[in-house]
Amino acid sequence: MKKIKLSIEGMHCSSCAGNVEKSIGKIPGVGNVSVSLMTKKGFVDADEKVSEEELRKAVARAGYRVTKIE
Repeated sequence: MKKIKLSIEGMHCSSCAGNVEKSIGKIPGVGNVSVSLMTKKGFVDADEKVSEEELRKAVARAGYRVTKIE
């Protein structure tokens, strides 16, 4: 599994962070997902087959935007 760090814009409350976690968690191949409202970052453990585009789309489905992926 690879570890991915996402910078996410648009979250305003803990419910926002929870919505992002749920959306990313639905992607096949994603393990642990943790989103922090305080740091505006998401941490994802995912298989090598999970693409950056899939992660961006999952965050967008929740109503937010990825500004950076590391």
